[in-house]
Amino acid sequence: MSRHRQKKLPGGRNQRLADQIQKDLAEMIQREVDTARAGLVTLTGVDLTPDYAHAKVYFTVMGAEPAAAETALNEKAGWLHSLLFKRLHIHTVPTLHFFHDRQMSRGMEMNRLIAQANTPGVKADELTESGQTGQDEREGIAPAEPSAPDDDRA
Repeated sequence: MSRHRQKKLPGGRNQRLADQIQKDLAEMIQREVDTARAGLVTLTGVDLTPDYAHAKVYFTVMGAEPAAAETALNEKAGWLHSLLFKRLHIHTVPTLHFFHDRQMSRGMEMNRLIAQANTPGVKADELTESGQTGQDEREGIAPAEPSAPDDDRA
């Protein structure tokens, strides 16, 4: 075993490079991509393959349809790749693949449903009638009633 071998740390070179790509791409997209077609794009993450050949770039968008923004970004991917090649000083600059990040919209929808379920006075029947039911309600299990916290500090 080599004396100089180092352990692979999570968030090592691969993560640092992904963060740098995200930062540089955010600046380039702001300047190079037409906001009338793609809207306001925010990059939420970059996943690199271990050999740095491909990068999945996740984004959210305001002011445009996600599919239209994804198409516009993927059309500009080659141009952004060439600009990225000039900025980064690495042997292999990854091929860029853009994907709309649905986690933000799903999270906001879940928060809305939780807030609605925890609102006093809203019954399970009203949730069922509005068509916004969860898995438990379809199985005939009503959501739990919110309860006041127990105060045992006396």
